[in-house]
Amino acid sequence: MPLIPEEPQIHESAQGPRATPAGGRTAPTPRPVPGPRPAAPARPGRPGPTRPVPAQRTPREPAKPGPSAPASAPQIQLIPASAEGALDAAEEAVDLLLESGRAPGDVLVITTGEPHPWAAHELSFGEAAYWAQHDAGDDVFYADASVASRAAARPVVVAAVNGGTDATVAAALPLALTRAGALLIVCGDPKQINSVLGAGV
Repeated sequence: MPLIPEEPQIHESAQGPRATPAGGRTAPTPRPVPGPRPAAPARPGRPGPTRPVPAQRTPREPAKPGPSAPASAPQIQLIPASAEGALDAAEEAVDLLLESGRAPGDVLVITTGEPHPWAAHELSFGEAAYWAQHDAGDDVFYADASVASRAAARPVVVAAVNGGTDATVAAALPLALTRAGALLIVCGDPKQINSVLGAGV
């Protein structure tokens, strides 16, 4: 049983005579009621005068980011693959994303070379039907680099460097980065990708 520190004893003569109830037992000495809590110190870094904190605690409002706070950049993941295997690597990445709980509508796939078979199939019904699938936002959307600028941002972008000219790749990867909200996965030749996105990839 834990030890409880004893309270300092106050002599009865200092308190005056105690009232004895009818039962003959001495009434317990009432404990002092704590006063209001002192004001909390000002939080560092907050401009303006210090405002007093009321005695009763109230939930604090979440701090609002300042106008100069930079937006968090998406994470970049590189999957090494040849130009011939980049599309297959991208498909595997999409499968893993869906298995991990990502919704299909969260994923955009951009190709720099041959378009994905799904995109080629949907475009056979006309551009209107193709972009209607994009606007619905309920499934993985595949876009060629030449039209990817029209695609809206999604939480995850998978870029398959499966061919195309150096100029196409140099334009497609920065575009893919701007379309990625949280994660950009790039499948292709690491040397080529690093030369475009930087050595920190």
